[in-house]
Amino acid sequence: MRVLDLSRVIAGPVAGRTLAAHGAEVLRVGSANLPEVPGLVVETGFGKRSCDVDLRTEPERLRELVGAADVVLRAYRPGALETLGFGVEDLVRMRPGIVVVDISAYGVTGQWAGRRGFDSLVQMVSGIANHEGRPHPLPCQALDHATGYLAAFAAVAGLTHRAEQGGSWHADLSLARTAWWLDELGQTAPAEDRQEPQTEDLLDRMDSAFGELTFVRPPGSIEGAEPYWATPPPRPGEHAPVW
Repeated sequence: MRVLDLSRVIAGPVAGRTLAAHGAEVLRVGSANLPEVPGLVVETGFGKRSCDVDLRTEPERLRELVGAADVVLRAYRPGALETLGFGVEDLVRMRPGIVVVDISAYGVTGQWAGRRGFDSLVQMVSGIANHEGRPHPLPCQALDHATGYLAAFAAVAGLTHRAEQGGSWHADLSLARTAWWLDELGQTAPAEDRQEPQTEDLLDRMDSAFGELTFVRPPGSIEGAEPYWATPPPRPGEHAPVW
């Protein structure tokens, strides 16, 4: 399965990285005009290839990639790609049978639809950051990572529906909705003798263009098939925009 990863920072890249661990051919499409967080480029790049495409001057390159893709992950501000001719309906016309998975901060309906946002902001507005009696972000970007895994699951669900029923499929996810879901799960009181978790058996190492990397292996398995990343993270734009 071919996955176009049109995303930055954490949630979308985690989705693409997860699909890569389960055997998908993932091509991350970025632009030299967009800022990146260097550490996250490395951390979320396992198993992917990376190319640059400037949609303002060479949109035909992305159209060619879409025409041979199975899944498109989109994680820019709602409406941003529509203005450039890469909305959901545009993608379906380019590639009937495509599975499109969208990730945003606040979703595509309601008064905050279309607003920019990121994990820590959504923690604040959703109230998760206030569980200790004062605004205090979680010690990790839990909404980003959880939404990334859910987006990968949505892509697999869309591919399953396509195989069984045909057609094109579209999923919408938002950090705010993930926050609501996580909050509904409830909380447990911390153990009085809580200790730091042991992680040695969860780690692995791999050589890369960035040096030797120590990383957490992808979790879980599907029917006994252990996920893994076949390649290290690439440098941004290292590859040509071709499958």
